[in-house]
Amino acid sequence: MRVVMVCSGGMSSAIVVNAVKALADQEGFPLEIKAVGTHEFEDELARHDLGLVAPQVKHRLAQFEEIGKRLGKPVALFPPLGYTPLGAPKVLELIRRYN
Repeated sequence: MRVVMVCSGGMSSAIVVNAVKALADQEGFPLEIKAVGTHEFEDELARHDLGLVAPQVKHRLAQFEEIGKRLGKPVALFPPLGYTPLGAPKVLELIRRYN
């Protein structure tokens, strides 16, 4: 599964992305995941299966969902607890719902 996560700039989410990827690898779940800033989301979502919206940009969720609708791709907000390295299981659980 290919997932793109959108946050303010894409940099702070790298920690979360790395933790989720490591957990997916450990569990044998095929996952490609990357973080991008808001300005890259539409182009990246076109090449991915799922868009995840980080808590710090949830105020733009409706805009991201509209992009997803246009592209025929699901977009989901994940809980703030998932936005930590220790929250990787919660994020991976959310991703699995769309697999």
